[in-house]
Amino acid sequence: MRTVKLLLPGLILALVLASCDSRRDLLDTTDPGLFSLSDVARMLSELPLETEHLTEVHDAVSASSGNGYDEEYLLSDLFNAPGAGVGDAAGTTKAGRYARPLRDLFADYLAGHYGTKAGAADVERYINALSASDMQIYWPFSEDWDGQSPPVITYDPGFGAESNFGYEIRFDADGAHVVDSLLVTETLAKHRPVWVINRNDDAAYTPLEFFTRSVAPGTKAGKDKATGQEYILSIKDFKMLRNYDSWFAGASEFFIKIGAVDGFKATKEEDLRNYTPTVTDFMIVVRRKQVRLKVPFNAILLTDFTDQMEKVAFLVTEDDGGTTTSWKTSAVVKYNSKSYGFEVELPYKDKDDIVWRGQLTRNFFQELFDRKNATLTGRFGDVEITFSLE
Repeated sequence: MRTVKLLLPGLILALVLASCDSRRDLLDTTDPGLFSLSDVARMLSELPLETEHLTEVHDAVSASSGNGYDEEYLLSDLFNAPGAGVGDAAGTTKAGRYARPLRDLFADYLAGHYGTKAGAADVERYINALSASDMQIYWPFSEDWDGQSPPVITYDPGFGAESNFGYEIRFDADGAHVVDSLLVTETLAKHRPVWVINRNDDAAYTPLEFFTRSVAPGTKAGKDKATGQEYILSIKDFKMLRNYDSWFAGASEFFIKIGAVDGFKATKEEDLRNYTPTVTDFMIVVRRKQVRLKVPFNAILLTDFTDQMEKVAFLVTEDDGGTTTSWKTSAVVKYNSKSYGFEVELPYKDKDDIVWRGQLTRNFFQELFDRKNATLTGRFGDVEITFSLE
C-alpha cells in the first residue's frame, strides 16, 4: 500500500529519568542522564536570570508557536541553538542577540554545583545529558508577557494533576535574587508568567502549518464526468470542544488520517487492479487557549474526489504515545453499479485517545456537491470539523 505521509520521521532520544532529592545524588550517579523534571525546574530557579534570558525563552516559544507547535523551548535547542523554536530551519540560532545565553548560566551552575575533579569534561557530560533529553520549557499564555516580569517555575507532576508547587522568582529592594515557593495552577499562569518543565511529544512531527495547499507536480484534480467540475476535499477549520490533557502537558496534538482510493476513475473492471488506497496523515496542534474556538487550517484531504468513491476511512486521535498499532478498515469505490472494497490501514499509538473513527460516505458529503463553494460541519467526538469542496 502506498502511504502519503505528511509527518516528518524523527527520533526523540530517550533519557532515563530518576528523581534526585539532593545535589549530592546527582553528583554521585554514574549516569549523567539521571535528571528529573523537578531537578531541572530547581536548577532553572537558581540561575541568575536577567531580562535577556526571559527574552531568549520568549523568542523561542514564540517561534515554536508561529511554526504551528506549542509554546515550547526544547533543551536541545537551548544548548545548541539559543532562541530557536521547534520547526525552525536546522542551524537556526539567535545566540548573537543575547550577551550571555541561558546555556552559559547552566554551564556555570553545573560547574559550581556538580563539578568534580574531572572539571570541564564532567560538566560537558551533564550538559550533553540535558541536551539529549526530551525535556523543554513550556510557557503557556506567553503572548501576554509584559517583557520584564520574572517567571514562576514549575514542572509537570504527571498523573493528570492540575496543580503543583513552583518556584517564584523575584528581586528584593536591593536587587537580590529571591526564590519563594507557591502553589501553581492554570489560573495563576493566565495572570503571571509561568515556565513549566515538561516533555516534548510533537517536535518529531510536521504540523498542519507546514502543509501547503499546492497539489504535487503532475497531479490534477479529478473532473466529474457529468459536470466537468474538479473536486478537492479539504478541512477548512477545526474546533476542539475540550482540552484533552492536563494543563501542565500543554496543547492537544490531533492526528487526522483519511484513507481512500483517491482519484478513482475506472472505465472497465480491469482498471481496479491499477488502484491502491492512500493515507493522508497530518497533525493539528490546538493550544489550550483555543478550546471551543474555530481555528482555520485549510488542509487538503483528497486531491481528486471522484463520483466513483463511495466511502473513505476517517480517523481522528489525540496523541498520548505508546506502541504503534493500526485500525484496519476499507475504502469503498463503485464501478458498474457494484461496490468494491480496498483494505486500508490507519496507524496510531495504543495510548492515544481515539476521538473518532469510522467511514464517511459520499452521501455525507452530498451537500458539498450540491452547492458551489459549500462547507459542511460535522461533530466527531469532542471536536467539530468543517469540510470544504473546491
